[in-house]
Amino acid sequence: MEKRYFTIGMAGHIDHGKTSLTKALTNVDTDRLKEEKERQISIELGFAPLYEDNEIQISVIDVPGHERFIRQMIAGVAGIDLVVLVVAADEGVMPQTREHLDILKFLGVKKGLVAISKIDRVDEEFIELVKDDILAELTGTVFEDAPFVLVDSLSKKGIDEIKELIIQTLKEQEMRDAKGAFRLPIDQVFTVKGQGTVVRGTVYEGTVEEGQMLKIMPKGLEVRARQIQVHHQSAQKAYAGQRTAINLSGVSKEDLERGEVLVSSEHFIVTKTVDVAIRVVDDLEHMVKQRMPIKLHIGTTEVMGRIVFFDRNELTEENGEILCQLRLEEEILTKRGDRFILRRPSPQETIGGGWVIDPRGNKYRFGNQTIEELEKKKVGSPKERINAALIEAKSLPLHELIKRTSLDEAALTAHLAAEEFVLYNGKEYTLQLLINSIEEDIFDRLQEFHHAHSMKAGINKAELLQTIKKGFPKSLLDFVVEKGITNGVFKRKEQFVSLASFGPHVPKNWAKRTENMLEELRMDGLKVRNMKDYFLNAGIPDNLGADLKRFLEDQRLIVQLDEQFAYHGDVFTAAVDKLRNQTDSGFEVGAAKEVLELSRKYMIPFLERLDALGFTKRVENKRIWKD
Repeated sequence: MEKRYFTIGMAGHIDHGKTSLTKALTNVDTDRLKEEKERQISIELGFAPLYEDNEIQISVIDVPGHERFIRQMIAGVAGIDLVVLVVAADEGVMPQTREHLDILKFLGVKKGLVAISKIDRVDEEFIELVKDDILAELTGTVFEDAPFVLVDSLSKKGIDEIKELIIQTLKEQEMRDAKGAFRLPIDQVFTVKGQGTVVRGTVYEGTVEEGQMLKIMPKGLEVRARQIQVHHQSAQKAYAGQRTAINLSGVSKEDLERGEVLVSSEHFIVTKTVDVAIRVVDDLEHMVKQRMPIKLHIGTTEVMGRIVFFDRNELTEENGEILCQLRLEEEILTKRGDRFILRRPSPQETIGGGWVIDPRGNKYRFGNQTIEELEKKKVGSPKERINAALIEAKSLPLHELIKRTSLDEAALTAHLAAEEFVLYNGKEYTLQLLINSIEEDIFDRLQEFHHAHSMKAGINKAELLQTIKKGFPKSLLDFVVEKGITNGVFKRKEQFVSLASFGPHVPKNWAKRTENMLEELRMDGLKVRNMKDYFLNAGIPDNLGADLKRFLEDQRLIVQLDEQFAYHGDVFTAAVDKLRNQTDSGFEVGAAKEVLELSRKYMIPFLERLDALGFTKRVENKRIWKD
């Protein structure tokens, strides 16, 4: 079985015993001085190893104060797999406990248990009252059905019980995605003498290994993972769910800051406009107004911005989910599904939180239509998101699809194997329905063209692609044309494309006159008149003459000598045969004139046409017959 990695968090009011409980569980005092900890690459203050066996590794995060709770816990469900809510038996639920519960709800933490601490300070009867108080507060939260454990960190009562409960709960829980692209929100940057720059954080998803090339986003700085440590121990790799410290080369401490993200892929989106779904706290103290300044906490990033509503101008209380947009002052790296917290910068207050629907938000109009579009985005299945991305962009390479759908490469590739998706040019994906639509457009365009220009072989391919462009990339249009040729829907002659079933022909209403004109031309043999005379005699108008002349020449019914004269195809062929039979391998103009009995007016254009058609080659004053 693949080993799994989890991090649990301690939540609760100040002085309710979170740090003492962490120490009792791990034998690590997480309140040691920062200066003592930073003598080596190690896990940040407040983190300690709880348990490890062949199946599972569990770390604990203890965040002692309110502000640090927000900054650290908002690393989100990536950083926290299970929360232990610590409530002191002698105080019960306090204001900070309630705010922590709100934040955990908004971050989507789904697993929790309750530790009633400091039980040696009160009697059993009081503990029962505290239990009732806690149950009342937890109704409607993730902790509503959570198990209760009575503990005292000094006497060690209940410590073994709560540790075993944590282990068993996590053994039944799935680990976060270790197969996707690596992502680590940075929560601390420092230097180690002789080693250089080190970053710390909880691996949000994916895996990182020593020597791997990475990027710091959103700056795009390239770095290399020189060394990795997990709980003071060197490691070749770090996995989703682990706290890790990574020694980076190629960057200095001054180049980095908390809130940036270390990634292994460019698939993640950097953005300042994010479509989101939010919920607000139940006891919101101040009204939230349209375009009001907010502070966004996402990953380890804190950034200012404004909230934009599309169906209201203010809210004071709302039980449901609100679809809206965040417009930020700085770029962040995020993807669909990421959780966040919103706070009012002044007066400071947690407004609510939610999740990212689409990191590539656009400018939308105020009104129900926008809400309906956001609703479609919100509920979209992976396949629907792929379809939506391809309908919008027409075709996309895999790395861009990963960005737009927020699916990892393995999941995306599995969905793309369905027959409605088509890989072309070895790198671009599109929809079969788009290919069908383009092919239908080309078919209709060619059919119209053949009807209007029946004597032409087809449309020049470049012109055809231009007429049906409609936002489709040229590579996709070219692919559809070539596919249609392969499948026998279209055909190509030189640069011209036509329907496979089409053959150039004279329009029916001019067919008889054309036959008469050709017969007159044939009867005149080698002593022809200007072609305009033949068209005039046959009653063929000038606006048809140029296309008809080109068609007749393409069909080899006539051979054009120059702008004025042309021979009937049969007459020209007979003349070539006669000249070849009655001259040597090389001949001069005079000899040709004697054989064909032509004046110089006809003879020179005739011989030049022989050269152009490859029958002869001119060498000084002679023509040499080619085999």
